[in-house]
Amino acid sequence: MILDVDLVRSHYPALAEGFVHFDGAGGTQPAEPVIAAIAGAMRTAVSNRGSAHEPARRSGEIVAAARSAVADLVGGDPAGVVFGPSATALTYLMARTLSREWGPGDEVVVSRLDHDANVRPWVQAAETAGATVRWAEVDLTTGELPAAQYRELIGSRTRLVAVTAASNAIGTMPAVRQIADVAHAFQAFVYVDGVHATAHRPIDVRALGADFYTTSAYKWSGPHYAAVVADPAVWAPLRPVKLIPSPEQAPDRFEYGTLSFELLAGLTAAVDYLATLSGEPAVDYPATHSGEPAVDYPATHSGEPAVRPLPDGLVPGRRPDPGRDRPRPRRAGHLRLARRLLRGRVLRGGRPARRRRGGARRHLPLQHRGRGGPPPAGAGLGQQLDVALAAVHPDPPAVGDQPGRAGDADHGRQAVLAGDHRAVRHQAAHLGDQAGDRHEQR
Repeated sequence: MILDVDLVRSHYPALAEGFVHFDGAGGTQPAEPVIAAIAGAMRTAVSNRGSAHEPARRSGEIVAAARSAVADLVGGDPAGVVFGPSATALTYLMARTLSREWGPGDEVVVSRLDHDANVRPWVQAAETAGATVRWAEVDLTTGELPAAQYRELIGSRTRLVAVTAASNAIGTMPAVRQIADVAHAFQAFVYVDGVHATAHRPIDVRALGADFYTTSAYKWSGPHYAAVVADPAVWAPLRPVKLIPSPEQAPDRFEYGTLSFELLAGLTAAVDYLATLSGEPAVDYPATHSGEPAVDYPATHSGEPAVRPLPDGLVPGRRPDPGRDRPRPRRAGHLRLARRLLRGRVLRGGRPARRRRGGARRHLPLQHRGRGGPPPAGAGLGQQLDVALAAVHPDPPAVGDQPGRAGDADHGRQAVLAGDHRAVRHQAAHLGDQAGDRHEQR
């Protein structure tokens, strides 16, 4: 197949600025379908994941689609995909988590070839645990990382081997599988930095022998967001430090705070876009959630093509106009929500409730909290909602005074906006039922 370079370039609006992008560490520019997916997700109502209302369900669908997309890209399992703001942040998370079981006499192996993001977290974790760090050296004549040296570096006390799948500095691709086989013979984990490799070669984490594999979407035309992929059985016994109300199940318990749903929508669109570049006929991509990889980018493991045609609006010879060309969502079964605009009432006006010094909300007097009539003229939107909620729950617990379910309170306010008074009564009755959930993630 001959790739139409001019056509592909037309999919990247940033290239119209005329810069020559030699900064490899700066990553790629986002493709137009990625930009459209991010904007589309931000035009819809989303909430913390849940099932109480449509915005919460949308968020869950966005996350599920993104897990499936990353799993398809690298040959992993959607149930083993953990998201985070960057590969560095995720590696620090894993270093803190895994090193909780390390102690004096244990060893970790890192390499001189790796980016410091796959070195320093392990070195610092080892120092904290009292473990020993051993170094794999680079052959300065060839630029290679000889795999044979790992037979001397890895032993019965080795807990983890960190190695890159491709050097971001000189492009060297170590023999990861050979290194992994040595490590696994001593039951050591293998943590592979795939940030540079994923954009340049087909990846199958199982074939590499990686227990953990990191990738960053900004290296393959996506947004600045990252993932670490492992088998669900590997995640199961690991327990990160986390907030009490954070989910207990994997992979969610490894994801701190609320995920960036709009960036995850863009990440999914980036994988879909990459799949179009082979020019083959479209198939139903992705295929499975069974744990088997649906595709081995850019084609399925069965040999069938795993691509879709270019979305509407991406016409040869014409640069897409973001204001006019709205590509229909790829993965209709997963990202149908990403382009759906919010239907319903639009609130306008209403000042925010005034706050005292120190940030505390100034609540209305009791006679205006559902007991003595409507709110005063000019009351802000927050005050109006407080009045409406107080009408069915006269003394709601103040934030910080009594644990409650933040999601229920938020749902109650949304119900007020929509005029659903039954939902208001239902939600208000459940304020304070779930201890600890007021301390929501930020």
